[in-house]
Amino acid sequence: MNSTKSKIYDVLKGRFLTDESSFKNWRLILFVVVLLLIMITSAHRADQKVLKIAELNRLKRQLRAEFVDTGTTLMRMKLESSIRDKVKTKGLNPSKTPPQKIKVTVKKD
Repeated sequence: MNSTKSKIYDVLKGRFLTDESSFKNWRLILFVVVLLLIMITSAHRADQKVLKIAELNRLKRQLRAEFVDTGTTLMRMKLESSIRDKVKTKGLNPSKTPPQKIKVTVKKD
């Protein structure tokens, strides 16, 4: 019981870092620290990518709404009634007589 108590005190006091066999312990600690730094860096990069994806999705929704709005405006501009109103200001009116079909016949000699 006494030996386990002394081992616990040795760990709490940090004697495992100053012993003659501490080189193995330092290597393990440095390895764990490097792994932790890699993990933290990876987590930060993943968070940055998630934020970038959210921003791009927001921009995509905004551009899609603008596309639909522009398409609606174009369809309204193409309506016959809106075209009639625009050309009426220039003095053009719709024809009173319907168009006639012209038939062309080609004679072979």
